[in-house]
Amino acid sequence: MAVHGTHNALPDERNKDVLIYVNGELFPRNEAKISVFDSGYLVGDGIWEALRLHDGVLCFEKEHLDRLWTAAATIGMDLKMSKEELMAEVWKTLKANNMHDGVHVRFMVTRGIKKTPSQDPRLTISGPNLVIIAEHKKASDKSKEKGVTLFTSTIRRGSPDYLDPRLNCHSKLHEVMALVQAIEAGADEALMLDIHGMVSTCNATNFFMVKNGEVWTSTGQYCMNGITRGNIIRVCKENGIPVFERNFSLFDVYGADEAFVTGTFGGVTPVTHIDGRQIGEGNYGEMSRKLSDLFHKLVEQEVERVKAEQA
Repeated sequence: MAVHGTHNALPDERNKDVLIYVNGELFPRNEAKISVFDSGYLVGDGIWEALRLHDGVLCFEKEHLDRLWTAAATIGMDLKMSKEELMAEVWKTLKANNMHDGVHVRFMVTRGIKKTPSQDPRLTISGPNLVIIAEHKKASDKSKEKGVTLFTSTIRRGSPDYLDPRLNCHSKLHEVMALVQAIEAGADEALMLDIHGMVSTCNATNFFMVKNGEVWTSTGQYCMNGITRGNIIRVCKENGIPVFERNFSLFDVYGADEAFVTGTFGGVTPVTHIDGRQIGEGNYGEMSRKLSDLFHKLVEQEVERVKAEQA
């Protein structure tokens, strides 16, 4: 079965031979392993981030690192390293793979190795485990033009008092369950509501809709704390496009002129259908294209800014 979604990437043979970083060492892809006593494997006790490498620059690095350190503080994990030390290891991985552009790098930190299978963090007998996976990945323009279809899952984005939806953690089972529902319903990805029945986010991306020239997204209380989401809000404000973080329901979504989702990998991806209903013209809408272009310009500005600081 062909897989279509916001993470569709162009095939790249180089990825067969990439080196994977595991706790200070680099291994061929098929030899990279982690212990079965790792707390991330045992109980999903870990956090992660992903960055895009554009023309030798890891874009929006500060925002991603701030989010990772906030996640570590939230779950009570001492990362045992500084942001500078972590990025030195990321660059070690990128340089070992001779990577410069069109790269997606994901780094994952778990609490460490457990003495025995258990939730108890006091039974951790090692420091945190750090894994870095860098791949040559460019989003498929064909997939972007086609857009994605969504299905509204019965699985809700949770309340902050039991697992804050903004936390970028390894505990993603509820999102996987939502995606399974969407796939079984014939859609590409899942749209998720919050505990009040308002539209929140998707299983792996952030959701936006367009109505009468206005851009709407959720309040942010029950959705992933997306860096690209924040940047789309930013470019709207900087370019005089009305943008609102508000509560809205499927009633509003079904009558939208356009819809799109955002993420670190795919940037802006149009949504053509939700729950079998065509959204607007059912294509890559004018506002979605405009925001995609403005986002790409923001990325270029970020690359220029970082290079100027390094000069």
